[in-house]
Amino acid sequence: MIISRTPLRISFFGGGTDYPNYYEENDQGGEVLSTAIDQYIYITVNRLTAFFEHRIHIGYSKSELVKEVAEIEHPSARCCLQHLGIASGVEIFAMADLPARTGLGSSSAFTVGLLHGLHAFKHELVSNDFLAREAIHIEQKVIGERVGSQDQVVAAIGGLNHIHFNKETTFRVDRLPVCPKRKAFLHSHLMLFFTCISRSANEILGEQEAKVAVNGASLARMREQAREGGEILCDAKHDIRAFGELLHEGWMLKRGLSSRVSNSLIDTAYATAREQGAIGGKLLGAGGGGFLLLFVPPEKQEAVKASLPGLMHVPFGFEEEGTRLIHYAD
Repeated sequence: MIISRTPLRISFFGGGTDYPNYYEENDQGGEVLSTAIDQYIYITVNRLTAFFEHRIHIGYSKSELVKEVAEIEHPSARCCLQHLGIASGVEIFAMADLPARTGLGSSSAFTVGLLHGLHAFKHELVSNDFLAREAIHIEQKVIGERVGSQDQVVAAIGGLNHIHFNKETTFRVDRLPVCPKRKAFLHSHLMLFFTCISRSANEILGEQEAKVAVNGASLARMREQAREGGEILCDAKHDIRAFGELLHEGWMLKRGLSSRVSNSLIDTAYATAREQGAIGGKLLGAGGGGFLLLFVPPEKQEAVKASLPGLMHVPFGFEEEGTRLIHYAD
């Protein structure tokens, strides 16, 4: 049995500029500032014996028992098996610490973790950089999903990073040289809340893709924020509150990218949090629901939490590592 563990992520700045239709058409490319967190997708891969009528078993929110790879409904599982030439004799199960379709990059974490497990299943040693590029290829080119490129990179490589995207090399990762004390100070100001709304990002992203040219100025500013956010974190002379103010500016820009990014429930929750002391924040992922990240001074956090009884507070930590095998037994 093989078990891979792959982190989910929080994207602070630059989301939207990591989509190919943006960075492949802009000379300056795309940039994001994001971090892996200590919430994970677990994938188990095991050999399926010949005693069963089915030859492949895929378990996630549903169970698929099939004889041929082409019969698999789950697009990532089907395409990963086809890509690696695994035709039968395998069972795969997925588990997650947090719900899917909530803006934490779970779909890409699934793909990265599955590829990691399947390569190990074939006794192949691959780098984390390779897994990121392979996952981007499968999701964007093979499946044809409307997805960006940051989720796969963070899932594969982990850490707190400034990631650059361009048409020539796809991506470059700069690990932020933030001292542990500064990183802990940042963490002490962050709160994560689940809106209890899970959503499909396709409709939101479809509208954003159609408006890339119209949103050009906003996306350019969001790209700049990735650099500015990194500078605030790396230089302790900067007041950490500036990071929260930048998050607020970014959320205002993001809300304008599509009419579907926010809704009345989210707007009310965000305004309430700000009234109670939150400096900034954003809805993670494409929008429409999922997780709300807030930047709140520690002394204001109890008041903010009490003002949002309809949302679920979810503690988290930063994760330095990307996907890794936590169990291997051939």
